[in-house]
Amino acid sequence: MISLYSAATPNGHKASIALEELGLPYKLHSIDLSAKEQKDSWFLAINPNGRIPAIIDREEDGFTVFESGAILMYLAEKTGQLMPTDIKGRSRVIQWLMFQMGA
Repeated sequence: MISLYSAATPNGHKASIALEELGLPYKLHSIDLSAKEQKDSWFLAINPNGRIPAIIDREEDGFTVFESGAILMYLAEKTGQLMPTDIKGRSRVIQWLMFQMGA
């Protein structure tokens, strides 16, 4: 199971949408941004940047991933879905991923 640490923000929604689309079981842990919960020491141990979203993949020895783009790539590669294996297809997906992160 994956633990998702997030909040109801556009950036925070990306990981939950991917988890739903990929059919992966997960547990949502809502982070209270107004209380600066993302800066608490327990959360900084998950994501040293102190930003949402972040995940812990319990099936992979508690492997943590933070930053929405990195989470999306990790989940796609974990499941073998959404990320083509050919170089051109993979490049196209990564280009759009980088665009949505920066634009």
